[in-house]
Amino acid sequence: MTASSPSTFVAPFATPSPAVEAALERLRSFPGEKAIAVGLSGGVDSSLTAALLQAAGWRVEGLTLWLMSGKGACCAEGLVDAAALCESLAVPHHVVDSREVFKKEIVEFLLENYVAGLTPLPCSRCNRAVKFGPMLAWAEKERGLKRLATGHYARLRYCSNGRTQLLRGLDSHKDQSYFLYDLPQAILSSLVFPLGELTKIDTRQEASRLGLRTATKAESQDLCLADHHGSMKAFLDAYLPERPGQIVLADGTVVGKHDGIEHFTIGQRKGLGVAWSEPLHVVRLDAAMNQVVVACRKDAGRSFCTVAALNWVSIAAPLEAFEVEVQVRYRSAPELAILTPLSDSSCQLQFKEEQFSITPGQAAVFYAGEVLLGGGLIQLETSI
Repeated sequence: MTASSPSTFVAPFATPSPAVEAALERLRSFPGEKAIAVGLSGGVDSSLTAALLQAAGWRVEGLTLWLMSGKGACCAEGLVDAAALCESLAVPHHVVDSREVFKKEIVEFLLENYVAGLTPLPCSRCNRAVKFGPMLAWAEKERGLKRLATGHYARLRYCSNGRTQLLRGLDSHKDQSYFLYDLPQAILSSLVFPLGELTKIDTRQEASRLGLRTATKAESQDLCLADHHGSMKAFLDAYLPERPGQIVLADGTVVGKHDGIEHFTIGQRKGLGVAWSEPLHVVRLDAAMNQVVVACRKDAGRSFCTVAALNWVSIAAPLEAFEVEVQVRYRSAPELAILTPLSDSSCQLQFKEEQFSITPGQAAVFYAGEVLLGGGLIQLETSI
């Protein structure tokens, strides 16, 4: 995870930039009723989302989920900034207490997975189980609003066959489609992503031009739990008891000690605390033996993995093998692989080149260029 850091000030345009004007025109020409709930985290992206929708003539109401008590972008600071934004826009602001569902669906889920030797991906699960679905349900039931907008950098394409396709955001450095792969069609068809064709610079400039209080607000960490506790290690240490064990080679040779397998991830090379004749990489977390298994780079690669809990987004579930671009981490580059369906909900990936960060618990997300086809969770294998 990357630590929060102050943003660089971006001088605003005197008038909306061409990219922002195009975004406003897309919102003005959007079909159907122009009434919407906007998920507000208190950051610049969601703030500008609300401001653009209002400027384009939409009836906007802000909606913030209360996920945790205390500091952090999703907590006290975010709630204050979201409320202040709605006051400045003269739109209603609603806070929904989601602490219990967040604790069950995310905190408990994370802890169970880390103990089992997985490196779970909470963001996509949170988007489906805690955020998008529940926010849409609340907005429609309580406010009669059938659409939801967020500040995600992703795009949607509405097809004539009724399917809603999910596309990468135009800004390759901010594209967040990876975290949205698990959203079902029923939710995608009700979403609006006003920032999908903007860059982060566009967002900062327009927020500054409009005088939004979040225009220069620092970026938060990728994980709100890390932001909340100070680091992911601090979060895990707060919930899990110490369980020190051994760092071993595949043949069982002990090369070091660890303070908990949950503090390691597949592919990790730095911070192992192991002195060896050549660099070692983590290749497996053995929960049963409480061991971190390491290997030198020539033995650390893998060319295949099984993916389950699939969600097909932009296409129907395939029946035959085909070539895809696969992203196995949020920041990783897409890699070519042959996807072979095992069932509607599972498949095997055979990569063209060996990979060093195929991590059980993380998402493998499939693309064809800018179109997100689907994705699922990488499964724990019995061997390297």
